[in-house]
Amino acid sequence: MLTKSLKKENEIVVAEARIAHSFFERFLGLMGKTNLTLKDSIVFPNCNSVHTLFMRENIDVIFVSAQGLVVKIFDSLKPWKMLLPQKHAAHCIELPSKESKRLGIREGDSLVCEGIFG
Repeated sequence: MLTKSLKKENEIVVAEARIAHSFFERFLGLMGKTNLTLKDSIVFPNCNSVHTLFMRENIDVIFVSAQGLVVKIFDSLKPWKMLLPQKHAAHCIELPSKESKRLGIREGDSLVCEGIFG
């Protein structure tokens, strides 16, 4: 799977986020994984809704606009939840639980994932 860095204000916050382009990559996401680390972070281009069906751990879900503006953050989303399409969201990022707070990512921030958004 292709990886790219995720930046906030020109500072790398995730060195190697995986980019889910294929149907299979998008379908699997973090499903069934345990002991998640930042290396498990995934960017879903052109995605404004997600589910946590068959997940084993809570995750953080960040929705960003086409320009990379953070429009909504769901901290520590539990398994077996569904998030309907989010207003103004064009892309989605999945991180291990509590990482968005630890990294200082807040709604209104601008993120960059080169070639995808920002």
